[in-house]
Amino acid sequence: MSGVDAGLGTVLTGGPVQNAIGGVVLGAGVLLVAAGAVGLVRLPDVYNRTNAVTKAAGLGIVAILVGVAILVPEPGVLLTLGVAVALQLFTIPIASFAIGHAAYRSGAPSTPSTLREDDPGSGDDG
Repeated sequence: MSGVDAGLGTVLTGGPVQNAIGGVVLGAGVLLVAAGAVGLVRLPDVYNRTNAVTKAAGLGIVAILVGVAILVPEPGVLLTLGVAVALQLFTIPIASFAIGHAAYRSGAPSTPSTLREDDPGSGDDG
């Protein structure tokens, strides 16, 4: 592998296949984050918005970090990105639950199409 001095140290550069795979994964992550942003703006209530941001942006951030790891396979960078991915995968569901629970407890309205477990008329009760 050849290296490029970017002023902050040597950044390893892979071949064209590695760069293409890293770029595709990075681009997929950007598209997932964009989908989460669109869902945040377009969906009708806090419960649907929380779901959109949790799924799309959570996976998008992880895909972006994995894409960077593919493009810059330096041990220090990989360690930092690994910790960042682990923290994202651990904290995003907890934050989503906290936001949804706070919205529910504060009485945030939901759209009629949103199913709730405590509503006897919604869902498939058998």
